[in-house]
Amino acid sequence: MNGAEGAAGPLVVVMGVSGSGKSTVGEWLAQALGLPFADADDFHPERNIEKMSAGIPLDDADRAPWLDAMAEWLVRHADEGAVLVCSALRHRYRDRLRRASSRLFFVHLDGSYELIAARLAGREGHFMPPSLLRSQFEVLEPLGPDERGVTVSVAGAPHETRAAVRSALVRAGVC
Repeated sequence: MNGAEGAAGPLVVVMGVSGSGKSTVGEWLAQALGLPFADADDFHPERNIEKMSAGIPLDDADRAPWLDAMAEWLVRHADEGAVLVCSALRHRYRDRLRRASSRLFFVHLDGSYELIAARLAGREGHFMPPSLLRSQFEVLEPLGPDERGVTVSVAGAPHETRAAVRSALVRAGVC
């Protein structure tokens, strides 16, 4: 899945609601491409984590410094390429990330509420409670025609999702 020799590596954001498999797919993709990896969870200030842990959805004011920190990370890695996992639920959040590079490419991991809720029910040790999933689905704005990216179903097994992501990135000419 490597790009042309001497060319900048792909700059990819793996997006979707909590529990869609962003970290699993993003870590795999970064490893497969030999690129730096970052998880949006690591960019949250403590107050955001406390809010979400208490079952309170973040608002745009909470997200602004978080999005800016991730955009700065993407800028630092724009020449070599990188993979970031981030919910990036709204178009305007993705616009904020896109300021880092016009090459930014989004992979939206998509699944039904029921599927994702079942996955979250079995997840332990994460600060975001399953009770916030409904709010994420309510604010989710699918990729628009003006956005570079693809939507990939997570309904199958993890290896099927990875294969679909690989195929979509190759078809899009990202890698």
